[in-house]
Amino acid sequence: MLMRKILFLSLLLSVLGFGELLAQPPVLGVDSTLVIEEGIASYYGRFFHNRKTANGEIFDMEGMTAAHKNLPFGTMIRVTNLRNGKDIIVKVNDRLPQNSKRTIDLAKGAARKLGMIQMGLAPVTISVLKPQGMARLMDYYEDDVPGSLRLRLYFEPIAVEKDTTVIFAWPDWAADFDSGG
Repeated sequence: MLMRKILFLSLLLSVLGFGELLAQPPVLGVDSTLVIEEGIASYYGRFFHNRKTANGEIFDMEGMTAAHKNLPFGTMIRVTNLRNGKDIIVKVNDRLPQNSKRTIDLAKGAARKLGMIQMGLAPVTISVLKPQGMARLMDYYEDDVPGSLRLRLYFEPIAVEKDTTVIFAWPDWAADFDSGG
């Protein structure tokens, strides 16, 4: 009986598309030094079309905008769909409720470009466009960074010091094999 329930539940999740949502491996190529958040994206459209957003702009459901819980209005971010690798750049102009289970809510036009209209949800990464964007966010939040955001600066590559002379030096016994010509 338990096996039937498990089989039925996995079949149901597959039909609804959640199996694909949870089972997909992450897409490579996202610059992890600029990623500030990972989570689930959804989208909104017709009901809010031509209404005011939280920052006072008129919402265009075909636009390239997004609602986020904490990011400052006007922040330009890259949203990458981890299922298909597609990415877009959107401007934050609206708010999600703090108790929302979603990480970001995209305008329908943005969601279409990410290839997530049919599913309605997609696993995503959210990243700033340049390291300067990370610095601006760190200044904006100062010491009160929301727990969901990962803000850190890496201006230079991390170097590991090693003594390569030992690695590439010939051992003493190898001199016996050098015939010199």
